Amino acid sequence: MTSAAAPPPVVGVIGGGRMGAGIAQSFAAAGSRVVVVERDKSAASAAMERVTKGLRQAAERGTLAGPQTLGVPDRVIVASSIAELPHDTDLVVEAVFEDAALKAELLAAAEDVVHDGCVLASNTSALSVTELAAVLRSPGRFLGMHFFNPVPVSALVELVLAPGTTEATRAAAVRWTHALGKQDVVVKDSPGFASSRLGLALGLEAIRMVEEGVADPEAVDTAMRLGYRHPMGPLRLTDVVGLDVRLAIAEHLHTRLGERFAPPRLLREKVARGELGRKTGRGFYRWQ
Repeated sequence: MTSAAAPPPVVGVIGGGRMGAGIAQSFAAAGSRVVVVERDKSAASAAMERVTKGLRQAAERGTLAGPQTLGVPDRVIVASSIAELPHDTDLVVEAVFEDAALKAELLAAAEDVVHDGCVLASNTSALSVTELAAVLRSPGRFLGMHFFNPVPVSALVELVLAPGTTEATRAAAVRWTHALGKQDVVVKDSPGFASSRLGLALGLEAIRMVEEGVADPEAVDTAMRLGYRHPMGPLRLTDVVGLDVRLAIAEHLHTRLGERFAPPRLLREKVARGELGRKTGRGFYRWQ
């Protein structure tokens, strides 16, 4: 999607893992000055390496054009604490792992540092946005901004509104999503939102089919790619997302929505063996 919308001038990203680095890269490429908060020194170094490598690859593909190419890496810095976020930050995106208590703590800390007009967002893929908003003094400035992996090339951002999210917050998030060249879908807060709930349901059923011996992973994925025009089959996608991530979301939705989201035995076994997908070299497939 193309748009003349301008990105937020200053963005804070809390967490420099794969998702956080991808979010930082995307905003920097669009023109924002980005501060990535990562407490651990080795993790901070890895975060900068991810961002730099991603920008270099984007330049090689020709997706960084014109004046945006020059000085893009210089627009990204790493800070060791939330207290170092600039007061004039326009958007803070929390992008740590799916731990509701940790996310709430970090978002509350960010609210104490930035100005009153700053939008706060969580990149959560399944946790309650309403419950996260409840820890803030100004919950109207908060929403979910669910990015997809890999962030720089994924076209979608799912915007999740809590009951108290203001129209101004929603409009800003839509505008900034367009500034990244991405398409928004706006949904109300509900367990798993729209994307995670539907994607997980398909993924869990695919795992059950393998567990029951109905078909092997390649056959299941090929059926969905060629029969339903999915760009990637549900089991290969599970490997890309991470089996541990899929298990955590399944456990969360199981408690909220019932037995249809109960994690299959095979998923639990693979996670217990450390077969987490692409990041460990093995999941339902072997990865180089």
